Amino acid sequence: MKIVVVGAGIVGASAAFHLTELGAEVYFVDSNTPGRATFAGAGIVCPWLSQNRDPRYEELSFAAVRYYPELIARLSTAGETGVDYDLVGGLVVADSVQQLDSVVRRLQEHLEHGVKEIGQVRVLPIGGPKELFPYLDSRLAGVHLSGAARVTGEPLRMALLNAALKAGAVQLSGTAALERSGNAVVGVRVDDEIVSAGAVIVAAGAWSADLCRPLNLRLEVEPQRGQILHLRVSEANTEALPVIVPVLSDYYLLGFHESRVVMGATRETGSGFDFRITAGGVAEVLQEGLRLAPGLNTATLAEIRVGFRPISKDGLPLLGRPWSTPGLVIATGLGRYGLTVGPFAGLLAAKLALGEATEINVAGFEPDRNSAE
Repeated sequence: MKIVVVGAGIVGASAAFHLTELGAEVYFVDSNTPGRATFAGAGIVCPWLSQNRDPRYEELSFAAVRYYPELIARLSTAGETGVDYDLVGGLVVADSVQQLDSVVRRLQEHLEHGVKEIGQVRVLPIGGPKELFPYLDSRLAGVHLSGAARVTGEPLRMALLNAALKAGAVQLSGTAALERSGNAVVGVRVDDEIVSAGAVIVAAGAWSADLCRPLNLRLEVEPQRGQILHLRVSEANTEALPVIVPVLSDYYLLGFHESRVVMGATRETGSGFDFRITAGGVAEVLQEGLRLAPGLNTATLAEIRVGFRPISKDGLPLLGRPWSTPGLVIATGLGRYGLTVGPFAGLLAAKLALGEATEINVAGFEPDRNSAE
């Protein structure tokens, strides 16, 4: 069966890879538009403290974390060994141990329900977090969970695409438009070339709504601009730092290779596709990030990235087949958790396109659930 994947971010790349594994003839379309969320994303993999507590989302995100080691192993078997994914542990920080009581209770509840991927949970007194993340304020207390991970989005995306290409997938560059016959989607047009297909997966992130609008299919997803700062410090081994998980604050910190510390990020709903770096956005991130980690005051501001998260109206992903549009699968709307859920969502989208059973029930993620069309 021939499948076309529109979009080559983390979800589209994963869908293309898994489709080749499942024996499909695969084409994927990459417009290479600036603002891809995967490139700008922080890559914190720690869903057990997510602000989204919907049971359907928890099932999806917890399964996505369990799938990560298997995916990395499968990519390695395909010769893609450069994925930067590591269990580094996570820290939730606060001004006192008492402020962390709700965090500890939530983690303990998950552990009692068998969510062993959380790992060990430790409460750290005032000053304890700074021993693990030396740039932090020494007056902070914390909760450490050993199962949190970080992943660099772009190497993972490229590994998925490279593995798909080696397995026979075909890459198309340009702007895609959906081709239909009656109500059914039957392929895509990329510039002047038409590619027919048994099914089309739209995994175009925040651009998915525009792609589907000519079908009279209204997707409740919009771009949310995120501005994220990359700092350079003099110390080495920053890649071993635990991630500072945004629970009691909306802001995070994490280390990467090459003496980098990432600080983020703004959440600018209503931004549209405005790709500018703004003074206010940078000031906001620096103010909140340096409040947590004053030790970064002397770091070099090396890079600022901008990405557009695909945000759904109700906070749940759009994942499934629209009831009114045969031949189409939608996979978008992951919001700020794209690098947590995206690789697993791509697997689910691939199986939906081929009519195969999925690892979890995707009911409730119907992409046209809020549409009046």
